[in-house]
Amino acid sequence: MPQMRLAPYKIHYELYGDFHRPKVIFLHGFMGCGDDFFPIINALLPNFCCLTVDLPGHGQTEVLDSVSYGMAAIAPVLINLLQELNFTPCHLMGYSMGGRLGLYLTCQFPQHFTSAFLESASPGLVTDIEHVLRQQQDEILATELESEDWPVFLARWYAQPLFDTLRQSPHFDEMVERRLHNRPYQLAQALRGLGTGMQPSLWNAMAALTMPITLVVGEHDQKFVRINQSMTAQQPLAQLKILLDCGHAAHAEDPKAFAAVLQAHLSQVQ
Repeated sequence: MPQMRLAPYKIHYELYGDFHRPKVIFLHGFMGCGDDFFPIINALLPNFCCLTVDLPGHGQTEVLDSVSYGMAAIAPVLINLLQELNFTPCHLMGYSMGGRLGLYLTCQFPQHFTSAFLESASPGLVTDIEHVLRQQQDEILATELESEDWPVFLARWYAQPLFDTLRQSPHFDEMVERRLHNRPYQLAQALRGLGTGMQPSLWNAMAALTMPITLVVGEHDQKFVRINQSMTAQQPLAQLKILLDCGHAAHAEDPKAFAAVLQAHLSQVQ
């Protein structure tokens, strides 16, 4: 079980493929883990070397102290991990929460990344009132995470219309089983630090990026279709790909189509 102690975390990671091939780091979404990307990584091998990371509060990564779960705290640790593994520069693929964190990483540490491939991601909210309202919503959810029965919370979470198409996936039950191994208290802390309400607005920083960027959304996720259309309007190097008959978690709903779009992105950048 590969782990690296990078205070104040013990980061769990996995490496796949030939280290001398082009490198890709994968960042999962809220309540996820690196294992979520197995089908995508299998499609990329043997042409790429892939790195998955369990983000703090998730999976097998251990949080060793009472620390901030915010992007400003976690991002330097991930950069340190990349440097210790000699995994920089690399392509970055991030989904939802991992996509928002990935955008922060590419904006703050662009020298370490060759390109960005962001699924169902956002540069964040703009106004102070939007941030306050979202922080209040995230706090309610975090409190529910700490107080409710975990399987019941998980069932209610995936009953949202956002995940209608995901529930139809043949891999849905397997994915939920992985989620059950998370620790709700740490997920609550991660939500308080990495939630959209706490994310700094990255709209201006994103517009200044000079690396190739592909944005991916599912056609049924209309909220993120609109957000990502605005992102492409502001960032001239970004291209938007809309996957048909998919919702928020396109990589899990249609792994074959998603992997094809990712491979096309990586092939264009090399």
